[in-house]
Amino acid sequence: MPVDLKAKVRALAEAPGVYLMKDRLGRIIYVGKAKSLKKRVASYFQPGRTHALRYQPKIRALIEMIMDFDIIEVKSEPEALLLEGKLIKQWRPKYNTDFTDDKRFLLVRVSMDEDLPRFVLTRFRKDDRSRYFGPFAHSGLLRRTLASIRKQFGVLLGDTRPTKLPDGRWRLYDDVRAELYAWPNEVEAKDYAVRVDRACEFLEGKSREWLENLRAEMQARSLKQEFEKAAELRDVVLALERTLARTRKFTRDLTQLRPNDEALRQLQEALGLEAPPERMECFDISHISGTFVVASMVHFARGMPERASYRRFAIKSFIGNDDFRAMEEVVGRRYRRLIKEQKQFPDLVVIDGGRGQIAAAIKAFLRLDCPPPAIIGLAKKHETILFPDARAPLNLPVTHPGLNLLQRMRDEAHRFANTYNADLRSRKIKESLLDDFPGLGPKRKGALLAHFGSMAKLRAASAQQIAAVPGLGPNRATALHAFLGQKRDSSASGTGGRLPA
Repeated sequence: MPVDLKAKVRALAEAPGVYLMKDRLGRIIYVGKAKSLKKRVASYFQPGRTHALRYQPKIRALIEMIMDFDIIEVKSEPEALLLEGKLIKQWRPKYNTDFTDDKRFLLVRVSMDEDLPRFVLTRFRKDDRSRYFGPFAHSGLLRRTLASIRKQFGVLLGDTRPTKLPDGRWRLYDDVRAELYAWPNEVEAKDYAVRVDRACEFLEGKSREWLENLRAEMQARSLKQEFEKAAELRDVVLALERTLARTRKFTRDLTQLRPNDEALRQLQEALGLEAPPERMECFDISHISGTFVVASMVHFARGMPERASYRRFAIKSFIGNDDFRAMEEVVGRRYRRLIKEQKQFPDLVVIDGGRGQIAAAIKAFLRLDCPPPAIIGLAKKHETILFPDARAPLNLPVTHPGLNLLQRMRDEAHRFANTYNADLRSRKIKESLLDDFPGLGPKRKGALLAHFGSMAKLRAASAQQIAAVPGLGPNRATALHAFLGQKRDSSASGTGGRLPA
């Protein structure tokens, strides 16, 4: 097992997700799901695993062909199951045998080619006039939900065969069910079509109002001590919530994976890299006139933001306005930590800035006494790509996918840095205002902010309200109220700075 692959396995999280095994040509040969990505992927590379599988030649051949892997973290096991099926259908890996016949999850099919469309469960999505909803991971809850939909909207399920009457109307049921449901049993096709539309809207997710009504009825039944009916409604609500909850949008948008691969390939070609830069990190410095200097680092994997790997830095080595020194500090801190933790460097480091910022980053690696990865700068004025060596600056077309990917990274780093900067400024301004009032220690300041929630509410409070805060007392509260009033008046008259809300 290659050393870099071992490090990649060690860096995996104890999280659910999907893993994609690749051969030496980078082709996906197997897709699997895992409750714990770290444990599951590591199991493929345990010593002696190949020998233990001597009686399972297919699995042994798979393990021998694995040269790399990718992972996609998700929120839950059901979500991993759904994603696994979607990826297998998309790429049809050589060693997968499940999911190829669409037999894992149920769909709801609304047969629009029928005079009275029915809501039918199926495992196959055909190219016909029907509408399909799903797939749904919880088959039992789905069946319960459909039973509720039949009652609520008066639609037909797959177990019904309606009868056409001589006057052109339809009789939905010929048995006792006609008396169980609150809808007319004999109906015209156009009226039934309205029911179908409403039920389809519900399956599309427009169900909040109905759920709220069910919750209200459940509460009312409980207050009337009709606990059996309340429990029945509770079960319906829970089933609907779980069945119809939309699958969380994956951290990696699947529709972007292939376009991103192409962008990475073109970026490799434009920058003269040995391989597509699948792991990239971008640094940005943010400050206001040399104060509140902070930095951000964002991490992209396969062209998508990996927010769990984002980092932000408060500048510690100096006070003042020096972007170069700030860049040298944060780059050094970032990669000193990776060296200490024996983690891989990214394939490409992007610096938001020009030659000075690039030189500062290179200086940080020299201080660490380690060779840097590929480094470029992105100068915002003309979106010029700068290199640390003698290569001429590069200006790619504005529509170049690789440039667009770099711009997304740079803008994300800028946003992340500015958010941190704003947080620090807001926190410092609030603290400094109370610092100017004598006799308030950290505990009393904390108690004031915790009690009122914001400086705006504290300034609007009366002396009696301030005195209600533990540890203040009437005399200090009166003095603080007068102090805050003076600050407010000086701000309004233009003699002082604007106070934050």
